[in-house]
Amino acid sequence: MQSGRMIHIGVDGGGSGCRAALVDPASGTRRIAAGGPANVTSDFDGGIATIAGLLSDLKGPTSTGADATGVTIWLGLAGVTGPAMAERVEAALCRHFPGARIRASGDQEAMLAGALGLGEGTLIGVGTGSFVVRRAEGQVRHLGGRGLVLGDQASGGWLGLRLLQEVMLVLDGLRPASPFADDILSRHGRDPGRLIAFARGAVPADLARLAPEVVAAAEAGDQLGRELLMAGVDYLTRALEVIGWRAGERLCLSGGLGEVYARHLPAKIGRWIVPAEGTALDGALLLAATVAESVA
Repeated sequence: MQSGRMIHIGVDGGGSGCRAALVDPASGTRRIAAGGPANVTSDFDGGIATIAGLLSDLKGPTSTGADATGVTIWLGLAGVTGPAMAERVEAALCRHFPGARIRASGDQEAMLAGALGLGEGTLIGVGTGSFVVRRAEGQVRHLGGRGLVLGDQASGGWLGLRLLQEVMLVLDGLRPASPFADDILSRHGRDPGRLIAFARGAVPADLARLAPEVVAAAEAGDQLGRELLMAGVDYLTRALEVIGWRAGERLCLSGGLGEVYARHLPAKIGRWIVPAEGTALDGALLLAATVAESVA
């Protein structure tokens, strides 16, 4: 690579797929490639292989084995849960792309940068899973993102799981019935065994498919649907308090349930909601460029 030439690469990787973008600031060249899953906690070796192949597919000077001096790569990846995993990812990819400056973080930081740039603000990501991330005074703090077993409160997966739990209480006579609960029970023949079998085999995405029904029931006035949705609102409100968000600071909601919660958060919070400026891939590119500028 010619001395002084800079290439920025951003990667947005998750459990369902991975995207990468390459930008050459000098020429204005931009290339994008997409590939398979890249959750490095679920499958570290597979994730690294996906990312390495994707970067090579960009057909830039970062082909595997080539000198990548002058290349800065920011990886926003699902499964990067802390510094130890970030270092492991960086080391693995440095072997593929010697000379490159490589930084890895969780996908939350790239999503925050894509949505709100590098200024202060908070992002709530609420789709199949959930998290809250905030940048303030140069520091980034995360809440949630623990997965459905240990967290993901307010998410689609969580709403679906809580729905089935409460429906079982209705079946046992431990909570009042509602039209929505009766509908769910009827689909399973009011048979607890069928509900248990469904729940046992369900992954978060399966449970999240019930979330639009929870929302519709809540907004139609069903008691059970309303309780579940408002429990999600209460969690997000408390999470904003704990993470330090304050009135006057930008707040962005992303994910499949972002617009839903934007409608139901208290007005004192909702008035500060702004639309996302870009995507997680845009954020990864921005962070890569920032790292490159800091060492230029």
